[in-house]
Amino acid sequence: MDQSADLAAIPYSGRICAVDYGTVRIGWAITDPAQSLVSPGEIYHRRTPALDAGYFQQLSQQEQICGFIVGLPVHGNGQESQKSREARQFAKWLGGLTSQPVALHDERYTTRAAEEILRESGLKASQRKKHLDKLAATVLLQSYLESRHQPTHSPPPLEDPS
Repeated sequence: MDQSADLAAIPYSGRICAVDYGTVRIGWAITDPAQSLVSPGEIYHRRTPALDAGYFQQLSQQEQICGFIVGLPVHGNGQESQKSREARQFAKWLGGLTSQPVALHDERYTTRAAEEILRESGLKASQRKKHLDKLAATVLLQSYLESRHQPTHSPPPLEDPS
């Protein structure tokens, strides 16, 4: 499976918002317009389809988002799950709702990395839970940005000068 699957091309400048999709809570993080800094956003507690739509439309407009990254939860072996299908549906819904491009990105280890960061911070378990989803979105967005700057193929071998 590709590291990220584009439903539409994400621009290389402008603010990108990463979404750590959940059926109850959704964490998000955002870049600066140059896409060099990533900042955690909020944790949104899902309500009704209409309220969820209003929240994400307002977020898109208020933050001037040029594209979204939605975490694609897959098993350790790369196989997709029911949650993967739900994340794909959410990504399609979000793109249609906001008219912004959306890309899916492998989120296999983002929550684990976020948990480790929070554990090392010395926060109590109850405090860590309050920050987990938005920190997972931050790790997801950083991973996505790093993947865009990696070469997609190996360079050709050096020629023998002799």
